[in-house]
Amino acid sequence: MCAAGRRWGRRQRVLLWGVLLAAWEAAWGQLRYSVPEEMPKGSFVGDVAKDLGLQHLELGDRGVRILDKGRTQYFALHGKTGHLVTAERIDREQLCRLVEQCVLRCELIVEGEMKFYGIEVEIKDINDNAPSFRKAEKDLRLSETTAPGSRFPLPDAHDPDSGQNSLQSYELSGDEHFSLAVQTGPGGDQRPELVLAKALDREEAAFHELVLRASDGGEPARTGTARIRVTVLDANDNAPVFSQAEYTVRVPEDVPVGSVLVTVTATDPDEGLNGQVKYSFQRISHSASELFHLDSETGEIAVKNGLDFEEISSHELEVQAGDGGELSDTAKVKITVTDVNDNAPELTVSSAVSEISEDSPSGTVVALLHVQDLDSGANGEVRCSLDGGIPFRLEKSFDSYYRVVTAELLDREQESEYNVTVRAADGGRPSLQSSRVLCVRVLDVNDNAPVFLQERYSARLPENNVAGLLVLRVRATDSDWGENALVRYRLGEGGVRGSPLSSYVSVQAETGALYALRSFDYEEVREVGLWVWAEDGGSPALSSNVSVRLVIVDENDNAPQVLYPPAAGALSGSVWSGVELAARSSEAGALVAKVVAVDADAGQNAWLSYELAKATEPGLFRVGLHSGEVRTARSPLARDAARQSLVVLVKDHGRPALSATATLSVVLAESVAELLAELGSAARAEAEAGAGEAGGSLTRWLVLAVAAVSCLFVALLLLLLALRLRRWRRSQQQLLAAGSGALRGVPATHFVGIDGVRAFLHSYSHDVSLTADSRKSHLRFSAASCCDTLPARPPPDEPAPLLGDEEPAGAQQADPAPAPVSSFYQSSSMLFSSF
Repeated sequence: MCAAGRRWGRRQRVLLWGVLLAAWEAAWGQLRYSVPEEMPKGSFVGDVAKDLGLQHLELGDRGVRILDKGRTQYFALHGKTGHLVTAERIDREQLCRLVEQCVLRCELIVEGEMKFYGIEVEIKDINDNAPSFRKAEKDLRLSETTAPGSRFPLPDAHDPDSGQNSLQSYELSGDEHFSLAVQTGPGGDQRPELVLAKALDREEAAFHELVLRASDGGEPARTGTARIRVTVLDANDNAPVFSQAEYTVRVPEDVPVGSVLVTVTATDPDEGLNGQVKYSFQRISHSASELFHLDSETGEIAVKNGLDFEEISSHELEVQAGDGGELSDTAKVKITVTDVNDNAPELTVSSAVSEISEDSPSGTVVALLHVQDLDSGANGEVRCSLDGGIPFRLEKSFDSYYRVVTAELLDREQESEYNVTVRAADGGRPSLQSSRVLCVRVLDVNDNAPVFLQERYSARLPENNVAGLLVLRVRATDSDWGENALVRYRLGEGGVRGSPLSSYVSVQAETGALYALRSFDYEEVREVGLWVWAEDGGSPALSSNVSVRLVIVDENDNAPQVLYPPAAGALSGSVWSGVELAARSSEAGALVAKVVAVDADAGQNAWLSYELAKATEPGLFRVGLHSGEVRTARSPLARDAARQSLVVLVKDHGRPALSATATLSVVLAESVAELLAELGSAARAEAEAGAGEAGGSLTRWLVLAVAAVSCLFVALLLLLLALRLRRWRRSQQQLLAAGSGALRGVPATHFVGIDGVRAFLHSYSHDVSLTADSRKSHLRFSAASCCDTLPARPPPDEPAPLLGDEEPAGAQQADPAPAPVSSFYQSSSMLFSSF
């Protein structure tokens, strides 16, 4: 009980000193603890949170964790208490075979602060191993002539513990003929030897059984035993002798298995069985016994398994050469393993982020890396680098730690994801490399406005479209991602003919499809200009606009409209829709009338053509295809009816073509009286026809109305003629003195009303000549002077003369013989319309 108390007090003192040392080292970024080996998993090592001044609640928030440098993680950090505890059972003898002070190192990473702390834990030895002999039994064959005091090496024991717990002493028991002597080797190790204390006598005892006990200094002490059997033989007075006391060899760690490293040689001058030398390992570690093989006959030491410089760099062996008479000699073999660059650098990602915003500043930490190489010298010197062409750089942070940081501002639209390849290369020849790939995704920021695929849009929309017709689609793209790239469309402000634009067209917010909300009429709206806006879903939202031009395409939806002659019934009380005057003496090609029509459409839909659809005399008149002019196709004949009815068809060039008709009544007459007579008869005919339909009473009234109008017209003509004759008589003498007279040009009366009929006369140029006898006066009209415009009215203060005034003196004298009327009306027309 007292011994156990002392051991517990000693352990407590060791822990106390370890804690004090850890607190002192924490101030310098280095923590140091000590813990006994073979502690169970989860055993307390040190209070890291307290030594670093971290609160328990901050451990999880700051991302505090332990990273071992070795291949096995022996320590862990308790998340709630902040204590450093063992993660595995630690065997000091397994970790540190040949090292006096066993220290394990690891790093503490505080990710929230990007800080590192080195931790060293010294593994204290405990007496958990008893001394053991490589061979539990050993046979010695001694000649009976062996002199007392002779020494024979015994197998030494091995205790993997260190310090006081290692091998301390040997004891021999069993026979008075032998005693034990312990020699100290060059390295301070104890080598037991069997000393012959008393001469042997084979006849007295042929065998001697001895027990060799090895003890360590632990509390309690542990022991190991080996049985030694001594066989007494006849005399063998010569022992084998090695050629050299120590053999040294250097071999690379990649030497092939089976290669002979060194050959030890020993000679024995004896003959026969006593001179036959056999080789064996006298002293060898357990690890070396797994690596090397000794040929007992030849003394060749060969490689049994692959060597590893990183595990053990040197081996010390002791080879024994024994003859048949149990005499032997020993030699030391020192094998040094040289390093070969057979370990590539190891890259470990301690901490990394997988996403980074594109507006992150330059120098933002992306990852923390740790690199190590198990080789030594130049083979263990590691250089790290990044593949080029990426906006990242590598910075050395602490010891063998590196940081990957951004070298410039990122742009997700140029590159949305980076595969950052970190390469580590050692200094060996040839150099070995390793790499790790970090996948970093760039998060989007709304820094790009939508862009339309075209600078401007235009579409042709036929008129009379159905409401809801798809006109066109506008499309804009946004190089951002997610909600920032979600584009919605809307119409800009505007109006058409005083109405809001939204009542004519609409745009679908998701697709950008532009629809016509109503039917368009080309004659009202020929073009619509508008703006469409595209706006993304970012915050704040970015937008852009584009102009859209809708051109309304004309369709042939309007028939030609005849302006002249007016349609029947356009004038109240009309007898005919239109009456034109043509002289019977007209030549072929004389202009009779002109049909005037318009079309509200445009383009070829408004191109009009004229043709004669129906005529009283089909060959008498023709119509200009594009002008609408009605001309005589031949000279009128006496057999031709005085009243001709023409139906002119006006067509446009649309598909299908639309048309209208105009009806003309042409009167063939040579004089005014004939014209009036024809008009009167026509009126009576119309009146009779109307009376026949409406009744006899209506006929009588129409006849009386026509007669009254005719009488009034004749009376008006007589009054005008009397007034003119009066003025003419005043100037008769002057005319007779001149020998001849000439009348000025008499303009044709623009409107002549007879019997309720109004006649429209075209403008004509004409010559008037009078003889002394007024009854022989005549009028001559010039066909070449006809035009389509109305003449200017005479001044209001000067009455229009029925006949021209006298020509001034010196004017050309008229022909004494009056010529017949050559052409009464030529290329002229007169439209009569009743009041």
